Amino acid sequence: MNKTSVQSADAPAEFLAVYPDYASTSSLDRIRKEQYSYLDQNGLVYLDYAGAGLAATAQYRSHQDRLSENCFGNPHSENPTSRAATELVDQARRAVLAHLNASPDEYCAIFTANASSACRIIGEAYPFARGSHFVMTSDNHNSIIGMREFAKAKRAEVVHVPIGTPDLRTTDEAVRAALSNRTRPRFSGVYRKGEPGRRGLFAFPAQSNFTGVQHPLDWVELAHRHGYDVLLDAAAYLPTNELDLSVVRADFVPISWYKLFGYPTGVGCLVARREALARLRRPWFAGGTIAAVSVQGDWHMLTDDESAYEDGTLNFLSIPDVTFGIGWLREIGVDLVHRRVVCLTGWLLDRLRSLTHDNGASMIKIYGPQDTVRRGGTVTFNFLDPDGIVVDERLVATESAAAGFSIRTGCFCNPGAGEGAFDIQLPILRRLFGARLPTIDEYVTVLGLPSGGAIRVSFGTPSNIQDVERFIGFAEDTYRNRPATVDGLRPRERC
Repeated sequence: MNKTSVQSADAPAEFLAVYPDYASTSSLDRIRKEQYSYLDQNGLVYLDYAGAGLAATAQYRSHQDRLSENCFGNPHSENPTSRAATELVDQARRAVLAHLNASPDEYCAIFTANASSACRIIGEAYPFARGSHFVMTSDNHNSIIGMREFAKAKRAEVVHVPIGTPDLRTTDEAVRAALSNRTRPRFSGVYRKGEPGRRGLFAFPAQSNFTGVQHPLDWVELAHRHGYDVLLDAAAYLPTNELDLSVVRADFVPISWYKLFGYPTGVGCLVARREALARLRRPWFAGGTIAAVSVQGDWHMLTDDESAYEDGTLNFLSIPDVTFGIGWLREIGVDLVHRRVVCLTGWLLDRLRSLTHDNGASMIKIYGPQDTVRRGGTVTFNFLDPDGIVVDERLVATESAAAGFSIRTGCFCNPGAGEGAFDIQLPILRRLFGARLPTIDEYVTVLGLPSGGAIRVSFGTPSNIQDVERFIGFAEDTYRNRPATVDGLRPRERC
């Protein structure tokens, strides 16, 4: 069979019997053949969409056509090339807000280098103070967790909401307790019993980049009722889900566009409610952010729009690609992509759970939900050998790469979910406080872990059933009945 002619009809009958909705997504097979042909032409099996989406050839063509047919200059001027660039940037802002159904009267779109820089803007400018709180779920990306350093520097209390279920979810009760100042765990700061709740910032991901768990979006309104602003990390959620900010009225929403549609890289976004944005206080200013400034007078005045947060010159040659990418994704249909990803995720979970060694022992330990209910297209797991010993994920990384698979291994910049997945308790973590060990193996030894991380498979727009089947075939051929080894040594701990 020609690799570039894969159709839904080639899907296994047993798969279609369990996930019949997959047949209704066959247009994505045609799109893959026409726009993502580099995958099949090169024999690639790309399963790292949580790391980065893939771009259609139409996106690159649009970029080339725009630059070869027009002339654009630095937007901070009124000359013709500057105005041309400014208009395309403004068009991109409108496209972003329209995609999220966010009224421009209520929200603005601030372009950044990536989602992490969007988080930094909030962290450094949010009015944390003694008596205020930064509340965050343990399941969060490092870019959110890192914001606690800004909160701690301003004497705010930093509170984490624990992961509390076997499938690594956070419960509504735990969130309510943290927001209402009832008994709660914390990273740092002093908790005074009976202290009344005060305004602060609550941060959580719409979808976990570790487990694929989709957290309840009604936490946004819950936090508002408790007097909190809300940062909703949408980076992992938006590639395969719609977000309606007229309903889910989050105050700050960081986005990475390359995760949605692969290109452009180096362009992120912070979508912010204007009311919440007005409460921020930037600790510095830069080119493009000020309306007026004096050196001798030692004063400055920030602009009164989103440009006050766009430091220096924007990536004005790439930001228009966001407009095209959003249009491309909407033309395909986010609901269509979502439907296919649900089918593939369910089948991967089914197939992984069915894998066993000849002695009947499971080959897989899955971290997170075991089905497709309230979860996205990200599946994290480890291989187990016939004795139940974890196969080191670094070995899997090497062997899968050699076989042509693009998967992600490690802890995925989400230490809280990792601590929950591997059941790492605080007394053990205290052993590492302030320690700087020379190798990752020494950290793993101190923590008593069988491996330094896990394996993550994730799906996106061009994914198909053949990607899943080829990965399962690789897993069976490589790890069934094989003892776990790392450089010839068996790990000391069992899963």
